[in-house]
Amino acid sequence: MTKRSDEAPRDSLRITHVLAPGEIGGLERVAVGLAASLRSAGHDARLVPIVEEASHTLAHPTGTSGVPVHPIVLPPHSYLRESVRLRRLLQELRPDVIHTHGYHADVVGGLAAWSQGVPVVSTLHGFTGGGRKNRMYEILQRSFTRRFAATIAVSRPMQAALSPLYPPNRLRLIRNAWCNGQPLLSRDAARRKLSLPMSGLVIGWVGRLSREKGPDVLLDSIGRSRRNDYAVSFVGSGRLEAELRGRTSSLDLDDRIRFHGAVPGAGSLLRAFDLFVMSSRTEGTPMVLFEAMAAGVPVVTTDVGGIPDVVSPEEAVLVPSEDAAALATAIDESLDHPDARARAARAEKRLHGECGVDAWVEAHTLLYRSISRPRSKTSF
Repeated sequence: MTKRSDEAPRDSLRITHVLAPGEIGGLERVAVGLAASLRSAGHDARLVPIVEEASHTLAHPTGTSGVPVHPIVLPPHSYLRESVRLRRLLQELRPDVIHTHGYHADVVGGLAAWSQGVPVVSTLHGFTGGGRKNRMYEILQRSFTRRFAATIAVSRPMQAALSPLYPPNRLRLIRNAWCNGQPLLSRDAARRKLSLPMSGLVIGWVGRLSREKGPDVLLDSIGRSRRNDYAVSFVGSGRLEAELRGRTSSLDLDDRIRFHGAVPGAGSLLRAFDLFVMSSRTEGTPMVLFEAMAAGVPVVTTDVGGIPDVVSPEEAVLVPSEDAAALATAIDESLDHPDARARAARAEKRLHGECGVDAWVEAHTLLYRSISRPRSKTSF
């Protein structure tokens, strides 16, 4: 029998966050950061990761910032068994609200929540687009989340795009917040961690090596750049890695491009870079952008999704998506421009002024209270 603490105040909420984590990325960091922040505010927030291996980082409290974790470990494509396991777990945890993250959790968590009569809310972290399989997943996700008590869009463009598809008052805008992740390493310490030389210009890129993140666009822009005095570090792994390595060789850039693979705690290493680049084709509100702003690193980014909600041309250089020539020009000008560091300082100031945790937690708490059922006196 899973035990839960009864030490929380009577007016606190019990929130169970459900996710099917992959490689630790923005969705996973948002879920963990939100759960941890809710607990700091006095609520009983817990995580239920649906994983294929018990060794997954989020299957243990050491990987969840101390948030209690109740992993469901099953082989791939065990959706019915996952829903049954989750339903039993919910009977023990007795949450006031279930909060799902990602299409897999939306489906499995939605079925389990409905069977228990528990209100469910989903955060839509972004849509990857791409092939038929991904589009089918997104259609299924929208079909489920339209029936939830509430659905959260993390940016104004996402909210505007989804509004015609959702019942009135069920789609809410709550932007992501900066949760103060791991302590930032100094430039030299971060470069040592990445085995980079102490001198010389290095551009950083961090994310999944997948089409929606646009690593190929950055790679093509390097070939168009008028400068050849900088190196590029790709931090992350994904299905495009082999293709990108082949492209690097065909562009004769092997001596300037490094693929580091997935690096734990990559957000703490961003001071290693003289410029941080995001070349995404689509985004929600990316956590790695917050991390670059916190590190005080100049940013060049595509103006997709919620990114213009977070930074303006005063704080970063924004370029159109999939425009390698414009990206190359922006990189060159940023490395040349004496105001690049001042722009980064403005971005850091905006981050701390507008993306704080307190307002983020309050917005979620108000939403949870608006959809949760009155708790009976015998529920404790």
